[in-house]
Amino acid sequence: MSNKTVYRIFFTSQGKAYEIYAQQVSQADLYGFIAIEGILFGEKSTLLLDPAEEGLKNEFYGVKRLLVPFHNIGRIDEVDKEGRGKVVALAGNGETKPSPPFPPIPDDRKKP
Repeated sequence: MSNKTVYRIFFTSQGKAYEIYAQQVSQADLYGFIAIEGILFGEKSTLLLDPAEEGLKNEFYGVKRLLVPFHNIGRIDEVDKEGRGKVVALAGNGETKPSPPFPPIPDDRKKP
């Protein structure tokens, strides 16, 4: 077992659902964002090309640090080893609507 920490991150952006693997995940300096660094891709020695992973490689080529709004993150898992990333187009526009961190307090007082 390796001492290297690997994270699997699920998030949505621009009508697509992403599953990516990274070496580091943290709260960004920019409020409300999650920083993802060291994006990992699957086995490099395989002879078969996975179109979904190739799409991810093309999209994130040269990206040092990815900032994702916290409300777009679905889940973050710490896993034993990296896997193959995926990107899937969502039905409709696939965008989630941001919600306030705290729900508004209803005003039960009636004004005359």
